[in-house]
Amino acid sequence: MKPPESNAKPERRSAKTGPDRIKQYVKRLPNKPGVYRMTDEHGTVLYVGKAKDLKKRVTAYTKYDRHPTRLRRMIRATTNMEFVVTVSEVEALLLEAQLIKKLKPRYNILLRDDKSFPYILVRKDHPAAQVVKHRGAKRIKGDYYGPFASAHAVNRTLDTLQRAFRLRNCSDNIYESRTRPCLQYQIKRCSAPCTGVITLDDYDKLVTDAEDFLKGRSEALRERLQGDMQTASKAMQFEKAAELRDRLHALARISTGSLGKINPRTFSDGDVIAVHTDGGQSCVQVFFFRAGQNWGNSAHFPRHEKDQGPAEVLDAFMAQFYTDKPIPKNIFVSHDLPSHDLIQRALSERADRVIQITRPQRGEKKALLDTARRNAQEALGRRMAETKNQAKLLEDVRDLFGMEDLPHRIEVYDNSHNQGSNAIGAFIVAGPDGFRKRDYRTFNIKAADVTNDDFGMMREVLSRRFSRLVKDDTLEWPDLLLIDGGKGQLSAVTGVLDELGVLGRITLVAIAKGPDRNAGRETFYMNDRDPFTLPPRSPALYYLQRLRDEAHRFAIGTHRARRKKDMKANPLDGIPGVGPGRKRALLAHFGSAKAVKNAALDDLSRVEGISQKLAQQIHDYFLG
Repeated sequence: MKPPESNAKPERRSAKTGPDRIKQYVKRLPNKPGVYRMTDEHGTVLYVGKAKDLKKRVTAYTKYDRHPTRLRRMIRATTNMEFVVTVSEVEALLLEAQLIKKLKPRYNILLRDDKSFPYILVRKDHPAAQVVKHRGAKRIKGDYYGPFASAHAVNRTLDTLQRAFRLRNCSDNIYESRTRPCLQYQIKRCSAPCTGVITLDDYDKLVTDAEDFLKGRSEALRERLQGDMQTASKAMQFEKAAELRDRLHALARISTGSLGKINPRTFSDGDVIAVHTDGGQSCVQVFFFRAGQNWGNSAHFPRHEKDQGPAEVLDAFMAQFYTDKPIPKNIFVSHDLPSHDLIQRALSERADRVIQITRPQRGEKKALLDTARRNAQEALGRRMAETKNQAKLLEDVRDLFGMEDLPHRIEVYDNSHNQGSNAIGAFIVAGPDGFRKRDYRTFNIKAADVTNDDFGMMREVLSRRFSRLVKDDTLEWPDLLLIDGGKGQLSAVTGVLDELGVLGRITLVAIAKGPDRNAGRETFYMNDRDPFTLPPRSPALYYLQRLRDEAHRFAIGTHRARRKKDMKANPLDGIPGVGPGRKRALLAHFGSAKAVKNAALDDLSRVEGISQKLAQQIHDYFLG
């Protein structure tokens, strides 16, 4: 809900701000649960909070002198507030977590490195199920198992599945085009359902065994395999017995490997979450246990203020972490949560089953928490050492370019093309925590008349990027913009930013390579400042070179991948009506796509499955 005046545009400094402004909202607020947002004069969200009673919670902000300095700054900057009334406090907590992740308010504890985790997908949209690593939206028909903490953890389990159950991981196109078993079959990693070496019914049994393993039914599976092996041995079917023995050995790897030493015995599914705080920074370690197996661990570094302790950090982390992830029935934490009951109810409601959050005091679970806490402490120590060096470099960059504050987000732009083909633009992102690879982006150059024009490409990329920033106030703006190029690129970007009305909001710098493209002799260009260079051994120069080189690596890597994909494309792929089966028939008949392209109409119509009409269509396709 909003007071009538909030329907107008956000008010500027001339209007009331701080406690006086907040008091205007208090008069209209109900004594109901909900979520509130505090924004400044630019419309930037400062804080998102939840409340069991909105009126009482917001009234507390009018008691200005009772708050610490950090919150006083937030209250002073507040010019506008927005409210959403919810049915319950649980609903308010879930909505608050979603808004914090989306809006990234400055004064909230923020899970800024919230990553997507990989899963194992058993695809069920093909007669022979495919087992692959999956990351992202779950749109493919099949069963998903996870999350795994890292690509290493999921690859390790996939390797076990291939050794033990010999399931295919090839694409459907490759599967359809096989005429004899591939190398995976020869090294006993696949049972070759593609060529009929194993029947689909027997292959389905292997898939069922693999899913039993992923569901934690490994002991029953081992006992059955051992019985089958003994039966085969007694029947003198030694080859089958040896195959079953190899499967048992592969399954045993999961409990005797490097992670097997901390596999749980007192629970099957659960997350172990521990936090360590030092020097105003925190690390949260999450260990994933599913089906009685350790599926890896991951480190997270929430953003928070120095006066916020580990329990408060963990409380906020829990609400945000599980907004888009499967929730296990057990969660073990290293600290008592201030909102324990509320978070437990919210997660149970979201999972549609009872979720238990506990802080173990003894036994195996306590030992696992101690392990997680040690990992958190070590990871935070490494990060603090890196951050200290990074902060000094950013101070040098701030002074070098005359910025008022340290740059928290640096965007570096570069283009890549091959005589105009496969033209792409790209930018990388860096900040106090190093490279932020999840924020890297590429742009396919759309305008045909600029694909061989570096200035035109740069104009298109920056125009698309900053037009979106202007329209979407939830996106994070860069403090420093680095362009790979000289005066021309600087002029092109300046024109774009000026046209959008944001030129004065960002520090803009172009970096031109030195004579003969020598590193260490770069020239820096800025508006309203003469070109300048830096001493060859300047730490700031090394840092800026590293940023420029990372942008170049990312841009040219993306360009090469796209060019390689185009080179590998089969000329038959774009012909309407020619699917995998007909493509295979054409290639088998003519021997190559080039021969198909040069074939006469009568020859095309003689291929099995190719009608006269389709033959004409194929012939016309290559003529056109």
